[in-house]
Amino acid sequence: MKSNSKFNKILYTFVVLILIGWGRLFHLQVLLKDHLNQLSQYNFTRLDKIYVPRGNIVDTHGKILATNKPIIELYWYGTGKRTLTTHQKEVLLALEEITHQSFLEEKEIKNINRAEQLEHILLLIRDIDFGELSCITEKLGHEPNLIIKSSFKRFYPYKKLASHAIGYLAHHGTEPDGKMGLEKIFQDALRGKPGIKRSTVNAIGKSLQEKEDKAGIAGQTIRTTLDFELQKRAEQSFPANWGGCFIIMDPETGALRTFLSRPNFDPSIFLKPLSHETWKTIQEKRPFLNRTCEACYPPASLFKLVTVAAALETGIVSQDTTCVCKGYYTFCNRKYHCNNHQGHGPITFKESLAQSCNIIFFKIAQHLSIDTLAEYANRFSLGKSTGIIFPEKTGLIPSSSWKLHTKGERWWKGETLSAVIGQSYLLVTPLQIARMLSSIFKGFLVKPRLLEDEEVERSELNILPSTLKFLRDSMKETVEYGTGQRLRNIENMEIYAKTGTAQISSLRNRYLNDQLREHAWLVANIQYKNTKPLTMVILVEHGGGSRAPALVAKKFLKNYQNYMHETEIKNLAASYEV
Repeated sequence: MKSNSKFNKILYTFVVLILIGWGRLFHLQVLLKDHLNQLSQYNFTRLDKIYVPRGNIVDTHGKILATNKPIIELYWYGTGKRTLTTHQKEVLLALEEITHQSFLEEKEIKNINRAEQLEHILLLIRDIDFGELSCITEKLGHEPNLIIKSSFKRFYPYKKLASHAIGYLAHHGTEPDGKMGLEKIFQDALRGKPGIKRSTVNAIGKSLQEKEDKAGIAGQTIRTTLDFELQKRAEQSFPANWGGCFIIMDPETGALRTFLSRPNFDPSIFLKPLSHETWKTIQEKRPFLNRTCEACYPPASLFKLVTVAAALETGIVSQDTTCVCKGYYTFCNRKYHCNNHQGHGPITFKESLAQSCNIIFFKIAQHLSIDTLAEYANRFSLGKSTGIIFPEKTGLIPSSSWKLHTKGERWWKGETLSAVIGQSYLLVTPLQIARMLSSIFKGFLVKPRLLEDEEVERSELNILPSTLKFLRDSMKETVEYGTGQRLRNIENMEIYAKTGTAQISSLRNRYLNDQLREHAWLVANIQYKNTKPLTMVILVEHGGGSRAPALVAKKFLKNYQNYMHETEIKNLAASYEV
């Protein structure tokens, strides 16, 4: 009996061991089959991304504004060792001597050590020049840790041109991310989809065979409404050391042909690391603020266009109204001055707008409520989003309820005297002004757009045609006899304009500091011969008066005129050849 019991125990133990063995085999060969196969494959196989070219950004005619150029990159390929060997450190030292870059500092050596242990790939140098590449290939070409690959680098052929529209990239790891402008908004479309490459490697990690597992999809091309030739001429006309913006828009479709904000920046500087000092220096002038739609300014005398519309349509004045300008207007024992302290004398309503006389507007303010003025400003879409794809401010159109809610006090009649001439709390963006000006000439509001495939969106402008005609006629007189006379004698150009000087401090303080000087506006509807009319908005920060934007406008219009004339000659010559 004892022998049988002993035999049974041995048998049971044997059966249990067999079952455990079978269970373990089942676990390894069935349950863990895919995982173990993947691990075994990993011993001699590497899967790498194949980065595709980022999509181009082009102007309305297909002119490239942002593209890519091929570059050579140097990587450290980890081979799974615990620490760097003496030989590997010698390789890094030799690399330092060739490239004059540091790889043996504490931070860099830590990253290289980590890549070595985990068998990861680490980018050492993004863009190697040909001379350094030749030396590396000659002296270190046989080293298994060093891998040379071709890639693409973002390239901005015209540097600062339209930089606020294009934006810039910043690198995080191996892939660049858009940080501003179109580069950010269309990050996914521009980036495309990378492919996958399968490499067979030997024991030390050297590639023996490569095969494409999945094809990549190159980034899409983004076609803008910008016109390179107009943008270039606007950039040339706007002095480099001035702040402000320059917009040209098609009033029919809202297509932005010029989109300039100053100070601007070169997007290329962000393609490699920046020092803290360099970044601080760049930030001092706030070059990343898009002044076309993210900055607000008092509209100054441009707002008189709104006041005229409100006054005419509410019957406060007629188109034939006249007044006498003595250089000031007295209200509550305080003198409110005209821009001409000597006075304009007898002056018509149209002349008041053309010569920017304030007196008739002060009189209108006695009969026009701030809420009615705000209503007409809203009809021109001031104080509202324009709908552009970029972030934008909405500005401020004050009303009695706004002041009560915000300031905790009523609106005073004296404040309306400032509001009717575009001062007080009023704030607008240059892009809102471009939209308003376009509506005066087209009779509808159009959404500004920067992409050719964006739908044209128009909305109703609730202003009488007779009022719009009066505004246009007054802007014509501004060029003929008023504050825009500097633009009068430009051949083959039909120009309607309005100027504005936005006071930002007391007149006494403006001489203490350039930053206290007034902002200066010039807006215009321009047309060369029988071509399509264009809306033009120029703002010069702290320009001090209409002379500054007028000089910019005149230089641009002369340049634009020459360009159009040259284009006509080329087209004529081409037609003869055909």
